[in-house]
Amino acid sequence: MEKIESNAPLQAEVVMEPAEVLTLPQEQQRELMLKRLARRVQIPARFISDFRLVRRSLDARGGKMLYKCLLRYATNGASLPPLFPMPLYRDVHNAPESAIIVGAGPAGLFAALHLLKKGIKPIIIERGTSVVNPNSNYCFGEGGAGTFSDGKLYTRSTKRGDLQEVLSQLVHFGAEEEIMLEAHPHIGTDKLPTIIENIRKKIVACGGEFHLSTIMYDLLPQSEGGAITGWRVICKKINGESGESGELEFLSKNVILAAGHSAKEIYQLFYQRGWSLEAKGFAMGVRVEHPQQLINRLRYHLKREPGGSPAGRLERMLPAAEYSAVCQVDGRGVFSFCMCPGGILVPSMTEAGEMVLNGMSNSGRDSKWANAGVVVQIEPEDIHSFEEYGPLKLLKFQEAVEQRIMSYCREAEQASGGRVPTIKAPAQRMQDFMNGKISASLPKSSYMAGTISAPLHKLLPKLVAKRLKEGFKEFDRRMRGYCTNDALLLAVESRTSSPVRIVRNPETLQAPGLPGIYPCGEGAGYSGGIVSSAIDGINAAEAIATAEAIATAQG
Repeated sequence: MEKIESNAPLQAEVVMEPAEVLTLPQEQQRELMLKRLARRVQIPARFISDFRLVRRSLDARGGKMLYKCLLRYATNGASLPPLFPMPLYRDVHNAPESAIIVGAGPAGLFAALHLLKKGIKPIIIERGTSVVNPNSNYCFGEGGAGTFSDGKLYTRSTKRGDLQEVLSQLVHFGAEEEIMLEAHPHIGTDKLPTIIENIRKKIVACGGEFHLSTIMYDLLPQSEGGAITGWRVICKKINGESGESGELEFLSKNVILAAGHSAKEIYQLFYQRGWSLEAKGFAMGVRVEHPQQLINRLRYHLKREPGGSPAGRLERMLPAAEYSAVCQVDGRGVFSFCMCPGGILVPSMTEAGEMVLNGMSNSGRDSKWANAGVVVQIEPEDIHSFEEYGPLKLLKFQEAVEQRIMSYCREAEQASGGRVPTIKAPAQRMQDFMNGKISASLPKSSYMAGTISAPLHKLLPKLVAKRLKEGFKEFDRRMRGYCTNDALLLAVESRTSSPVRIVRNPETLQAPGLPGIYPCGEGAGYSGGIVSSAIDGINAAEAIATAEAIATAQG
């Protein structure tokens, strides 16, 4: 038999029973996988010199649950390369080149790490801290919304970059190795802050700068001979709870704008300066909360049997079930978004007078509830108001809906003698929403601030409410029992992605007419999650490194 080199891409899939994956000791699992691998590729087990599990997914289709395990293997004494190659981050204390990064979310942090690899000093400006206020809340702060969210790490954007580069660095900074294996990996709200802190410490140790509680409010070009040669980034430094501020200024040839989808000041700045923006489609809807046991039974096809029965014991062993659903209604997508099995609901407002919700899960995904955003696709041509705001019209539409729903909550709370201002969320049972009636009572919810019974069928825009009703019917046809009054709808889920895109050149990744400005990530309209944002940040950093290398070569 011809010897196969260690880097040969040999892969095969084997199947395992849930009990084998969830209960067998690791060594026994490995022995069983080897036997099945040998049978699958028709090679005697003794000729398989090395193998590794590279992807695992639970398939519950057809009423039978199986783990599908993708294995990479080598033969005839060859070994597989290391799973987690350690990145080489360079010391940039005295680096001749720097780049300013506005925002410390996934795009900004991974841009900074990639700049370290290239020997370029990252200077990170982040408006948030760990305090929840208009400048630092669930959408801002170290790590961005990803720190407070579920930490889901799957993406459909693998063509844009290397998913494994992102995952392996997260493992390097403290994430469990399982994220490299699972088809739908997640880190967990409880574990993300430590990982993000480790990333920050590495950036600083290598000579990068990190400026928290610092808000960028102006961006001024520096010119020489009529050409832009660099940028002055003007910032306010917020000092503690007093709110006192001082001004800071940073200079660099390169600025990565990775401020996230809720940093409205950057959109306003571009709009006022006449720099290139465009309205971008986004999605709006509700968070849907079910009892987790119900979702487990729907997804795993479990019967309602006593906890001591085989089905009951199996349910306790299996991970909290998740779902993904999508359909078309009147030419627009209705789809689940940011599904959080065993999760909780949290407020995600960025300014007073808004009502916005998000979902998150700890690593154990062990709450009693499952929640997901179920949202309706909205395109610029769907909205005929706010035209006077040009490319910001969908942003203004988004704001108007969030404010209208908060106004209802405050008026309802005041009418009942409750405390105002409130962050209680408007809620409605699913079937009551379908039937157009307010709920007489509401089930318990993971949303700790409390709920207010509300006519979401009237509060939501008609183009959203109508399509949601049809979407829920379709989801119920696919998952019988999904549409139930045990399910609670809470509003509003409106920060699915940015409703504005900062235009950039697809080749250079720079904003047109603004050399050295790199719009990046979810806030710029080019990604939709942790991993895709991280990949976009890496690509922006690579574009800077390439431009610097060309400039150096040209003298």
